[in-house]
Amino acid sequence: MATIKSLQTTLKCTYGLVPIVAGLDKFTNLLTNWVDYLGKAKSMIPFEPETFMRLVGIIEIIAGILVLTRPKLGAYIVMVWLLCIALQLIFSGHYFDVAVRDIVMAIGAYTLASLTTMQDQK
Repeated sequence: MATIKSLQTTLKCTYGLVPIVAGLDKFTNLLTNWVDYLGKAKSMIPFEPETFMRLVGIIEIIAGILVLTRPKLGAYIVMVWLLCIALQLIFSGHYFDVAVRDIVMAIGAYTLASLTTMQDQK
């Protein structure tokens, strides 16, 4: 049977490494062309969309590192980040499947924060 600690570790690794990989991919676009997800927001960005996505990548890398080093704080940051991405996708009218996935992932990040709180109280 899984313990709170083992569940926390699994989620910590997942929510730490996935943002780091996604952040690094903002520089290579091997997984996808990230600029496509900006939709209409491209016209509202005051600089090149590629530059914006690289900044997003840096933020994601930092968020992933935070999850690995300070899981409760990092998990809440990743949760909010994922909800913001989902809302942007919903309002753009595209990629609803990705928006739903990000909402589910945000729930997982919240679960990590909650498990970390439970573990800290022991």
